[in-house]
Amino acid sequence: MPSTAKGHGREWTTADATTYYGLKNWGGRHFSADDAGFLQVHPLGDHRSIRIHDIVTEAIGKGYKPPLTIRIQDLLRTRVVELNQLFDEAIQDESYGGKYRGVFPIKVNQLREVVEEIRDAGKAFHYGLECGSKPELMIALAMHKDPESLIICNGYKDDEFIRLALFGRKLGKEIYLVVEQLSEVPRIIQISKKLGIKPLIGLRVKLSTMGEGKWASSSGEDAKFGLTSPEIIDATRRIKRAGLTDSLRLVHFHIGSQVPNIQTIKKATVEAARFYCELKKMGFPMELLDVGGGLGIDYDGSRSNYESSMNYTMREYARDVVYNVKTVCADADVEVPDLVTESGRAIVAPHSILVTEVCDRISKKSVPPKKTAASKKQNPVLRDLNAILENEHGSSPLERFHDSQQKREEANNLFNLGYLDLRERAQADAIYWKICEELSNLSKNGSYTPEELESLPAMMADQYVCNFSVFQSLIDHWACDQLFPIAPLQRLNEEPEVDATLVDITCDSEGKVSKFTDVEDVRQTLKLHDLKPKEAYYLGVFLVGAYQDIMGDLHNLFGRVNEVHVFLEDDEEDGFYIEDSIRGFAVSDVLGFTQYDGHILTRRMKKQIDRATKDDEIKPREGTRMLDEYAEFLRGHTYLAT
Repeated sequence: MPSTAKGHGREWTTADATTYYGLKNWGGRHFSADDAGFLQVHPLGDHRSIRIHDIVTEAIGKGYKPPLTIRIQDLLRTRVVELNQLFDEAIQDESYGGKYRGVFPIKVNQLREVVEEIRDAGKAFHYGLECGSKPELMIALAMHKDPESLIICNGYKDDEFIRLALFGRKLGKEIYLVVEQLSEVPRIIQISKKLGIKPLIGLRVKLSTMGEGKWASSSGEDAKFGLTSPEIIDATRRIKRAGLTDSLRLVHFHIGSQVPNIQTIKKATVEAARFYCELKKMGFPMELLDVGGGLGIDYDGSRSNYESSMNYTMREYARDVVYNVKTVCADADVEVPDLVTESGRAIVAPHSILVTEVCDRISKKSVPPKKTAASKKQNPVLRDLNAILENEHGSSPLERFHDSQQKREEANNLFNLGYLDLRERAQADAIYWKICEELSNLSKNGSYTPEELESLPAMMADQYVCNFSVFQSLIDHWACDQLFPIAPLQRLNEEPEVDATLVDITCDSEGKVSKFTDVEDVRQTLKLHDLKPKEAYYLGVFLVGAYQDIMGDLHNLFGRVNEVHVFLEDDEEDGFYIEDSIRGFAVSDVLGFTQYDGHILTRRMKKQIDRATKDDEIKPREGTRMLDEYAEFLRGHTYLAT
């Protein structure tokens, strides 16, 4: 049953949960809470929905326990279609003379089923691929089927990379070698002449316009990629001398990943369009302007220029790119180019959900202070702490906080000197935390809170221990302070009354989530529900489809989590089916990555067990069971077996 919201005189509803967890803000048309309190996904942005809790239940029935990555494949397709349609609409509305020819940057998520789904969803739009390394180029060459779609080659290029791209040209693919460094120009010329294959060349320009957000350093004049104006002139001379004037057809720029401010994108687009027009006037048959990546995701739903948000929509982005390129070209009396974007994060982030189970709770409030019997003499410092707890002197909250800090420090010093025993030390700590809890609750009532007390709610928050690794599945949160929306998958019709932070199961103190999305500011805690005995409590971490799948590391050797791929299905009672399941890394897998062989480890364990059996330290059957379990654990999952 819904609970009564404290202080509001009314019942908590799913509408309250929708507001608190920001489902309509960061979730847009794709996430909501149903009347029964379950979080659901709307893959197509319409009335059709899937309870995420139902997906978890079915996955567990198939042997795929959390931590679990859920890929909503129809949502992935929706994003591809939406981006292409918005550019087509903007081109039509602006009477723009060119076409939109988008590409997906494989680096954002190289997983085969993701790339396949994007390729198939973009088939009607001739949506292409972008690659930035030899392995990614090899994926692009093999996966690319549409002769009318592009392959864009970025990144550092050695001779093998260039040869691979030229092989693609020989196969009839429209594949562009984008020059990132001036040294690439003579090698492209030399190798193409040696192979007798005419290349398609693009130039990446270093703009004076600087990006914004976490990845702003990837743009501007100090960026490691791109050519300066003098280098562009040098490159064009070399290309002309080599008789490859017809090969140079593309201008590329990149303003950074997750650009929060549309004004930055506008400025960069205008500057790059000017480079395009100048090269066209120099006699090169320019056809394409590649505006790179940067299209953001509104992780916190604030629709602001904060680094975890964006102050524009995908529709506005498409219209501003089209309009600004058209305006610059019209002023220069130059035919407009076909437009290319390399939007990756905006395509793949929404479709992926990380599900973790809360497996334990750490609380400073778990042991309440015990009252000392009247007959027993009490240490003065404990007596003083109790007086502060009862507020016998009518002190202000700030004064009580200062006094309690002083008395706790006295208690610690007395314990270190041997004048306070362990039971008394424990009682002093418990009283201190009880005082802090009371002061923390006072600071939540909306009245003025002194600065020193503002940190109390975060300090007193419980820690919910979650069965996953931040370093494996949320690497950007740890490395870049990237915020991801987090919400329970069930009980959204009940009021959450526990202020919590999340900690993972790694042995690293940095394995935690202590910053959470909010439309007004970054939250230091997240309200969650009390844990119920024998009832699993699942949290979803959303918008994690970009980079997190590939960039995670093997800290503590936890490895990749289980994964299921979900499609809508109207004929199924619960509206979906799991099309594919991928088992996460077994213990033997991660040991192999670090040069350990499971068979050799098992043999070594057998020798030790045999020796212990011979020395009568263990019984033979006990030793056999130990060895069988050791071998079974090698085949098992790396995460907690909850």
